[in-house]
Amino acid sequence: MSPNSPEKQSSADVPVAASPQQGPVSQWLNEQGFDHDVLDADHLGVEQIGVEALFLQVIAAALKSNGFDYLQCQGGYDEGPGKRLVCFYQFVAMAELIDGKRDTLREVRLKVFLSREGEPSLPSLYGLFRGADWQERETFDMFGIHFEGHPHPKRLLMPEDWTGWPLRKDYVQPDFYEMQDAY
Repeated sequence: MSPNSPEKQSSADVPVAASPQQGPVSQWLNEQGFDHDVLDADHLGVEQIGVEALFLQVIAAALKSNGFDYLQCQGGYDEGPGKRLVCFYQFVAMAELIDGKRDTLREVRLKVFLSREGEPSLPSLYGLFRGADWQERETFDMFGIHFEGHPHPKRLLMPEDWTGWPLRKDYVQPDFYEMQDAY
């Protein structure tokens, strides 16, 4: 038996995944007492933070009070059939940059992981960021994630009577869709 065979490896030989590094926004959230998950930064180094759906509005409001005054992007994606749906929010501190208080743009991305079973839902951020209006509607339309408290909770891209959520990876496209007579 070779010393490198699996039977002889010690636990010191097994690589351990490094835990994500806590960024400045995560540290600030900890100081404020907000529970969250530290996620790996994205490929550009943008800090990513996982939050529970129940705390999304509170954490988004806290970020807004800390200078993150612009919801740059909101969207969703599907991790795969039988896996979770993910809703993400990209916030930037735009006023700091415009006012000359900083040389670089501060940005952070919140992610909420949802079960695809039943009707996944989140509180709407429309009350905090008006720009969430069409973005949340598009995420509902494509992934079936409901945004509680949204003032216009209806489809944006697909016809109102469309069945299913086209960007879910387990979506089966209908053979044909009969267009209603508009007149």
